[in-house]
Amino acid sequence: MEENKVSKIQKPAWLKTNLPTGKVFMNLRDLVKEHKLHTICESGKCPNMGECWGAGTATFMILGNICTRSCRFCNVATGKPLPVDMDEPKKVANSIKIMKLKHAVITSVDRDDLPDGGAGFWAETIREIKAQNPTVTIETLVPDFQGQEWQIKIVADAKPEIISHNIETVRRMTKLVRVQAKYDRSLQTLQTLHSLGCITKSGIMLGIGETDDEVVETLHDLFKVGVQIVTIGQYLQPTKKHLPVDRFVTPEKFAEFKKIGLEIGFKVVESGPLVRSSYHAEKHLY
Repeated sequence: MEENKVSKIQKPAWLKTNLPTGKVFMNLRDLVKEHKLHTICESGKCPNMGECWGAGTATFMILGNICTRSCRFCNVATGKPLPVDMDEPKKVANSIKIMKLKHAVITSVDRDDLPDGGAGFWAETIREIKAQNPTVTIETLVPDFQGQEWQIKIVADAKPEIISHNIETVRRMTKLVRVQAKYDRSLQTLQTLHSLGCITKSGIMLGIGETDDEVVETLHDLFKVGVQIVTIGQYLQPTKKHLPVDRFVTPEKFAEFKKIGLEIGFKVVESGPLVRSSYHAEKHLY
């Protein structure tokens, strides 16, 4: 594919969104500003922020903002991470309390530099959120922890309601897109989580060079390892340094993938151009 060939053309109409409105959203926006809270919803400029905040859901990132990996689709900084902020679990839990959220999604950078991959910090954050917010449900979007079962188990034992790990792309594209990650290792991580009794979830982004048949193959691979919930969305190039968009997938094609996913047997399939990992996250508990 030619560099930036598709990324330079105008985005199709189905990728355009309206500015968030609504009383609940406005109240949350004011609270975030007043208390200087940090959400991935804002920093990541998520197109669904208004809808999610209106439903009482928000996403937070822990373990700093510098990742030890260099995925070619992600705009998070790569390098040597700063020391862990030991007060972060309390800060995140307090933010959730201030925002009066019903459902919280927690994600993190990869911390391959830490002896446990950050698993202990993940568990502490989950426990602190539950302590301060007994009625809040939690979804955790975790790294692969390099496939280390003992690290994965530490997070699972903290009992978040849903544990998600994104496969991100198809097998053939993984080395190009995710660099240090491995397709089969992600499947192994998800299978481990399923074996521990977790409700498991994964996500795929389209428009990065995959074929339709490869997407269906990936859906089958995810289902085989016990994934119950899957999200499918459009990849958008963050900067010129990142992988270019190969195609803009139509809403009709996303609807087709949703139909296929449900026929395969997934409990929930969120599939659409603007779908992101946390889209409708509060509805995925069953």
